[in-house]
Amino acid sequence: MTSLLIALVIAAIVVVAAAVIRRRRVVDVPTQKVFSAPTQIDRSDFPAVQHEWMIAVFTSATCHACSDMLAKAQVVASKNVAVVEIEYSDQKALHLKYNIEAVPTVVVGDIRGVVHKSFLGPVSATDLWAGIASVRDPQLQTATDGHCQNHGHD
Repeated sequence: MTSLLIALVIAAIVVVAAAVIRRRRVVDVPTQKVFSAPTQIDRSDFPAVQHEWMIAVFTSATCHACSDMLAKAQVVASKNVAVVEIEYSDQKALHLKYNIEAVPTVVVGDIRGVVHKSFLGPVSATDLWAGIASVRDPQLQTATDGHCQNHGHD
């Protein structure tokens, strides 16, 4: 009888220990892909080397939002700002070089290739143009602190 009691106590301890161990196991959460835009580009990779600013729009022919983003970016093209499309099937090497994993990806780079602003996915024309303007003229950003001057915040 004593051996049976000892066996039951040991069995109960094993069951409780197994339950505690199972609860303490860390469940691996599925990893989430984090897309990012390049922070530096080699301007010699692009045809618009001489412009002070370059807006590179990474696109794909199969992307419905890409042509819309390209059209929005082209509005700001000027003698100082070049807009360049880098379409995946035509320039796959550049997509790979800059690790472009999602389109549209828009990067705004200066003459040295430093990326000052980037946009992943479709954005409104207003947000795109305001972002580009704030990069080209940093006083626009600091003067309003990111808000419209006509709409103060208390």
